[in-house]
Amino acid sequence: MDAIELLTHQHRAMEDALGRILDTEEEDKRRELFAAAADHLTVHIAGEEQIFYPAVRAQRTEDTLLESLEEHLSLKRLLADLVALSPGEKTFEPKLEVLKEQAEHHHKEEEEHLFPAVRKCMPAERLQSLAHEMLALQENLRKEGAPRDAVADQTHAAAELDGTVPQQAG
Repeated sequence: MDAIELLTHQHRAMEDALGRILDTEEEDKRRELFAAAADHLTVHIAGEEQIFYPAVRAQRTEDTLLESLEEHLSLKRLLADLVALSPGEKTFEPKLEVLKEQAEHHHKEEEEHLFPAVRKCMPAERLQSLAHEMLALQENLRKEGAPRDAVADQTHAAAELDGTVPQQAG
């Protein structure tokens, strides 16, 4: 599996997970499903920001990448809000709906614009090595426990194209 196939597979998994949360009425089950989906989204974004985007940065993709980083910031802000809420609160479901819609929009743009451009300019071997690097990073973040808990510290500014994720001060 190469990096583009990995990310596309993760997109579908996240969309399905967010849909399952919205389809669940029971609060404890919703909390459990949300925690798993939030961790998945957090490590997915980290893989893109820290490994994939810096690796594919080129004249033809820079504008798309900068927009993608801003979309990630918006997703992180929504995710941070949701992590702080209980699934029983009245704003949880509307925020989750917005998160799902924004994630789907972001995935569509990546898959229609960024991924085809990357596939044209990057060798297959490099795309495969990027997939391995992203999976390793994502696994390390999961081992540290509850990656979603770090999102609130990443909502001050969009990540940089060099893979730097700004942390909030103090």
